[in-house]
Amino acid sequence: MARAPSLRGLQAFEAAARSGSFVAASEELAVSAAAVSQLIRTLEDQVGRKLFHRINRRAVLTEAGMEIFPRLANVFNELRNLSRELSGGEQRSSLVVSMAPSVAMGWLSSRLPTFVDMHGPVDISLRGEDDPVPFDRELIDIRMSYGSSHYSEHVTEELVWDAVYPVCSPGFLTRCGPITSPVNLDRIPLIHTAWGPSAATFPSWQNWFQSVGVVPGRHIQHGMTANSSMAALDLARGGLGVALAQGIFCASLVEDGELMVVTNHVLELGNPYSITIPRRSASRSVVAAFKTWFAGECIRCVKSPALAAGA
Repeated sequence: MARAPSLRGLQAFEAAARSGSFVAASEELAVSAAAVSQLIRTLEDQVGRKLFHRINRRAVLTEAGMEIFPRLANVFNELRNLSRELSGGEQRSSLVVSMAPSVAMGWLSSRLPTFVDMHGPVDISLRGEDDPVPFDRELIDIRMSYGSSHYSEHVTEELVWDAVYPVCSPGFLTRCGPITSPVNLDRIPLIHTAWGPSAATFPSWQNWFQSVGVVPGRHIQHGMTANSSMAALDLARGGLGVALAQGIFCASLVEDGELMVVTNHVLELGNPYSITIPRRSASRSVVAAFKTWFAGECIRCVKSPALAAGA
C-alpha cells in the first residue's frame, strides 16, 4: 500500500508554491532549504508526479503542481485562520485584489478606506499589474480587466462600458478660448497617453479625430505624452492641454470642478471592463462584499451625470 503524503511535506509544498522559492519556504517553516527540498522530493515520490521545475533558484510549478496548489492553499489558509481563532487573535478577512496599474494605484487606492469603513477590518493586498495574471500562483481573489476574454478558465462577468472624454482645466479653457466644435481641438495643445502594446485597443487622439470626420495634421502629435491615464489627467489638471480620459478616471475631477469636458463628442471604448473571480474565492463573503462595492463605484463614475452635463 502506498504511503499517504506527510502533512509536513504538504506544508513545505504549499509554502514553496506560494512564495516561489525553497529558501523563502525554509525561512517561513524555520528549517533549512535542503530540508524543504527533501520534503518536496519525498512528496513527489509519494504522489508519483513532479510538482516543481527548479529554474535559476526559483520554484516553478508544473501542471501537476498547479492542479494541486489552489486546493491545498485554501486548506492551509483555513488552518491558519482557525489557529488565530483558537488563540483568541483578532479575526480579519484577507483579500488579494488585482487591477491594471492606473486603476489600482491612482483610482482604487483612494477609495479603499470607504470599503474598509463599510466592511470592517480586512487585510488587502492590492496588486497593480497587466493581463494576464497568475490567479492560482498569487492566490488572487478578484481581478478587474479591460475586456472579457482573458480568463476563460474562470468566471468572468461584464461590468460596464466606458468612453473617453476630452477634458482640460477651467484655467486652460479660459486661456485658449471657447471650443465651439470638435474641429477646434485641432488647433490647441493636446495631451497624449502612450497606452503601450498591452493596451493597443484604447483609442488615441488620432482615433478621436477620425470619429468626428476630421483628418488631423501632423501637428497633433506634438504636446505632452504620459504613459498612464492618471499621469495624463495630472497634466490636464496642471493646465498643460486637453487629455483624452476614460470616464472612470475623470468623473470625480469633473464633479469637483477641477476638469471640464470640452466637447459633447465622446468615443466609446472597444471593450467593457470586466470582473474575474476564481471558483475557490467565489463563496467567500469578503469577496462578494468587495465585488458589490467595487462594481457600484465603477458604475457610479462611468455613468456620472457630470460627464454628460459637462459636455
